[in-house]
Amino acid sequence: MFFRAAWSLVLKKAGPGMRWTHSPGSAELNAEQRALKEKEKGSWTQLSHAEKVALYRLQFHETFAEMNRRSNEWKTVMGCVFFFFGFTALLIWWQRVYVFPKKPITLTDEWKAQQLQRILDMKGNPVQGLASQWDYEKKEWKK
Repeated sequence: MFFRAAWSLVLKKAGPGMRWTHSPGSAELNAEQRALKEKEKGSWTQLSHAEKVALYRLQFHETFAEMNRRSNEWKTVMGCVFFFFGFTALLIWWQRVYVFPKKPITLTDEWKAQQLQRILDMKGNPVQGLASQWDYEKKEWKK
C-alpha cells in the first residue's frame, strides 16, 4: 500500500487549481472505451450504472476496498527474514567449527577441579573465602 501511495505522488503532475485525472491507460483505449469517454462528456444522467462502473474502472482501475485489501507481502518479508536468520546461524556454526581456535586447557572441567583442589590445599582465604566452606577433616563441603 505504501508503494501505491508513493507511486500516485510520482504520477501526479498537475499544479494547484488544475483538475488532475489519473488515467494511465488513456492513450491505449479501444473503440468501445473511446465511445464511452465521448459519452462521458455529455449528461451523466443518461449513462447506465454499468457504463458508470466502466468509466470508474477506466479512471481508477480499483475500488477503494480493492485498493485497501490485505496483500500477502508479509509472507515474503517473513520468509526473507527467516532465510537470513538461517544463513547467519550457518555462518556462525561454520566459524565455530573451522575458524575459532580450540578452547584453552584452563576451561576444561579437569583443570577447574585441579585448581579448586590447589586453592583448598593452600587454605586460601580461610576466614570468608572458599577454604572457610570446606571441612578438612571430612574432606567435603560444610553444610
